Amino acid sequence: MVVSQSSKASSKTHLWLPEQVLITPAAREEAWGQQILERVRKFNLPVTELKSNRITGLRGENERETYSVAKRTLAIVNAPPSQLKLKPIPPSADWQFHLAQGCPAHCQYCYLAGSLSGPPVVKVYANLPQILANLSNYERQNRETSFEVSCYTDPLGIEHLTGSLAECIRYFGTRKRATLRWVSKFDAVDELLDLPHNNRTRCRFSINAAPVNRYLEGGTASVDERLQALRRLALPKERGGGGYRVGLVIAPIMAIDNWQHHYTELCDRLSKALDFDCDLTFELITHRFTPKSKEVLQSWYPNSKLNLNESERSQKRNKFGGVKYVYEKETMEQLRSFIAEQITTRFPQAKILYWT
Repeated sequence: MVVSQSSKASSKTHLWLPEQVLITPAAREEAWGQQILERVRKFNLPVTELKSNRITGLRGENERETYSVAKRTLAIVNAPPSQLKLKPIPPSADWQFHLAQGCPAHCQYCYLAGSLSGPPVVKVYANLPQILANLSNYERQNRETSFEVSCYTDPLGIEHLTGSLAECIRYFGTRKRATLRWVSKFDAVDELLDLPHNNRTRCRFSINAAPVNRYLEGGTASVDERLQALRRLALPKERGGGGYRVGLVIAPIMAIDNWQHHYTELCDRLSKALDFDCDLTFELITHRFTPKSKEVLQSWYPNSKLNLNESERSQKRNKFGGVKYVYEKETMEQLRSFIAEQITTRFPQAKILYWT
């Protein structure tokens, strides 16, 4: 369930409220787990204290029913020890770490489909202090080290229930050679504006053409709402903003009907929202899917308008033999040159970090 809540800036923000909250015994023992529990109870959400550290009982009679139950559930758990062994995440950042696993949004192209095991429940981590303390082991002494925290969740989409993203921002504000990167499709940024980030965090929002947002991104803030949230984060503190470094992730870029018009319109809207100088980057990611993700997505969204036709794509294999379906080379080149030109014309000082 998504509700709107008035903010101190008199804007509406989209807050996801689960229908049930589960907490494991191990998570209850963590001080941060108790902090999350306190925030959850302020929303009068029903809480079940589990007797074991396993999350069970979320499977329905079919995948669609399992999806429905899991996506309405928040589980407060401890991150397993394996998550303290960080993995690189090029080209986004040097390393990825996680404050949660699972996303409250209903994007019908979801990249998590097929990549995470079990029902898509939103699991938030109660041992966050341990997770943050571990990061210093991965900081490089001779240059800046970047850490991505959005690989397995939308951290802003659950921030009102956890406070974990703010805690990450505070932590990175104390580091000299480490930076935090996060991305979201939600817009509740009030709690982040006054944090001591010390320019060690880059806040990014994922945006897309109007038809993609309208038909394929359920349960999220609209693109215009995300752009207003981005504006508030990027504005200098003396103008009531957060003074953050910011970024846009245009993803997944799709060759939909009349795509040139729709992506031009998107860049026009972006230009109006960011009509002032700021530290801005772009990341451009085209749509792709795997046989496994297609199978999962079609079970979750049987009536989706998403085009998953392999005959219109090229196969791309990784070093392990896995297959992804990506756009044909000619389509890729057309998308890349057109969108890059739209960006550089409007934002000549911005950096396009990568295209993939």
